Formats: sequence, C-alpha cells, structure tokens
Amino acid sequence: MEGMILLSPPHIGMAEMDYIHEAFADNWVAPAGPNLEAFEHRLAEVSGRKSALALSSGTAALHLALRVLDTVPGDRVYVSDLTFVASLQPILYEHAVPVLIDAEPVSWNMSPLALERQLVLDAQAGNLPKAIVVVHLYGQSADMAAILQLANRYGVPVIEDAAESLGATYQNRPSGSHGLLSAFSFNGNKIITTSGGGALVSDRNDLIDRARILATQGRDQADHYQHSQIAYNYRMSNVLAGIGRGQLDLLPDRVAARQGVFRRYRDGLADIPGIGFQSDPENSIGSRWLTVIDLNPDLIDLHPYQFMRSLRAQGIETRPAWKPMHMQPLCQGMRFVPHTGSDAVAPGLFLRSLCLPSGSAMSTAAQDRIIDAVRLIAQEG
Repeated sequence: MEGMILLSPPHIGMAEMDYIHEAFADNWVAPAGPNLEAFEHRLAEVSGRKSALALSSGTAALHLALRVLDTVPGDRVYVSDLTFVASLQPILYEHAVPVLIDAEPVSWNMSPLALERQLVLDAQAGNLPKAIVVVHLYGQSADMAAILQLANRYGVPVIEDAAESLGATYQNRPSGSHGLLSAFSFNGNKIITTSGGGALVSDRNDLIDRARILATQGRDQADHYQHSQIAYNYRMSNVLAGIGRGQLDLLPDRVAARQGVFRRYRDGLADIPGIGFQSDPENSIGSRWLTVIDLNPDLIDLHPYQFMRSLRAQGIETRPAWKPMHMQPLCQGMRFVPHTGSDAVAPGLFLRSLCLPSGSAMSTAAQDRIIDAVRLIAQEG
C-alpha cells in the first residue's frame, strides 16, 4: 500500500505519547488506571452524557447495551439495514431476532416510514421489539426526532450505533446523546482512534454500572472470586485510553478537517452530472467520517466498481458502500422492512455508491488528485 492514498488512515499527534509514557512510567498497563478514568470522564462530557464506559470495541459496546436491557433468546430487535455487520452481530450473540429496517433516501439512515409501519404491525400482534438499534451512517445522524417519537409512543428503548458519528450534532446536541444508550468505535479508521476500542455511554448511571460489571467477567461482590452470570473481558486498557485522551483533545479539529474534505469533493465535482452526495437531515451537522458519492446510472454509464478499480490503479483506495444486511448470506430469511410498501432504498444505494478517501490528514494536493481522477473517469464513461 506504499504510496496509496488510503481511505481513512489513523491521524495521530504528539500529545498521545505523553499519556502513553505516563502509563508506562507508573506501570498502569492493565484495564484500569488514571488514563482510563480520565478518558471515560472526558468522553461523557464530549458525548453529552452522564456516564461512559471504555471498552475493547464498538461491537462490545452494542453487545453490552443489549445485555443491560435484558435481551433474551427470541426477542426481536430492530436494526438499520444499511450498515456494517457489527451493528447486527451482537443481536445474534444473544440469539435474538433481527428485524432489518430500510434506509430513507436523504440521510441514508433508518427510515421512519418503515419503522412506523413495522411498529404498528408488531403492536397489533403484541410482539413489540426489545430495542431499536439506529445507526448514524458514515457520520450523518439519523432523523432522531421522528425515530424517538415513534419509539416513545410504543415504549421501545433506542440504542444509537454512533460508531461513525462522534463529533456530529443533531438539534444542537452531540450525536449519541439522544437514545437510552449509545455506542462509539475507536477503531483505527475512525475520526479518533485508540488503535482498537469503543465505548458505551448513557444518562442512566445504573445501566453503565451494570455494563461495567459485565465487561469485567461479572465478578460478584465477595472477597473470593465468585461469579453468578455470563460476562466478558471487554475493558479497554489504560495504555490505549492514553491514546484516546490525546485524540479527544483534537476531536473538533479532526471533525472540521473531514467536513472540509467533504466540501472540497462537493465543490470539485458539482458540475459533473450524475454525482450526488449523502445529505444531513434537518437541524443536523454530520461529522463526514467518510464522504460517499452516489452515481446516478441514468447519467453515468459506469458501475462504482469500475471507478474503484480504475482509481486503485492510480494509487487511490476507495470502497463500496455497505452492503445491506438483508442482502448478506448471514441474514437469509430475516425480515426486511422497505422504506415504503413497494420501494426499498438500501439496495440502490449499495449498487450506486462509492466511499472516497476522507482522512483528516489528507493534503489538498492529494484530494485534488482524487477529484481530477474521478472527473476523468466519469467524463470518459
């Protein structure tokens, strides 16, 4: 990959090393210590929450969210269809039943129309879901006002999968501050990283306290090692939390840089017929973790994979949009609820869209190179 312009590489500064050196100097290299406590406190502030729990991954955070809601085998859990598989896997860990809710065409996030239609049906059948897992796709917030109105009407808790949207806002509040529980990811390709890691946040301290016990092997309060429930080894280490502390200090800069990358793509490709972009819902500002182009097949006679392969030959890494869950072999037979009774949105977005390099450290020269390459391919096509 040497010389490639990568999709979303880590962007590390110098402050992180000070916290890492501190952890080694004090011999705090376990999943406990000052960095971990400080990172959780700061993350709760940044995400607009009362409590945060730093974990080994965003997937672990979603899993614990389902556990503290007492999800049991056979429970139904609604989840966004257009997402990465990590949004769905924890539902299967608990042998619950995913119900896949289609995207809507503006923000590409969970469709309130599809959600309402399925809630009405399940309420009539007396089979409402245990939870609704709403994904904020590529850093753009879902229409949380509409979704929460429906969830509250039927008494269903909402889990925000904000893995990609740290730093985004919706109605002047941080993304991840609206549902009962929210999960973040700090994987190496995210806006900020801890190398590998995630977090669970909530305004319910009791839920985070319970998740904390489940994340540390579920040890009972006893002088000896006593365990009464299935639990996990999900805690983040103090060393990785040190990276996170340094990264959180830079979060506004990292988000601003990615938003700038998006604007430069939008302006640089605005005159090419058939190239569109994912939009923010009303009263929201996305983090633009990734900028994704939507190629109108009526105006551009090329498949996104043709763009991807041509760009790769020029040293530019791109990726297809997420393949919807209902199209995955893993999800065969699962219920899929389309945006309207006759119109599914997610499959079309998958077939038309391509993720462009969006790293916060990318130079304007590199981005100009990408814009020129995309323009040339579109015009030749």
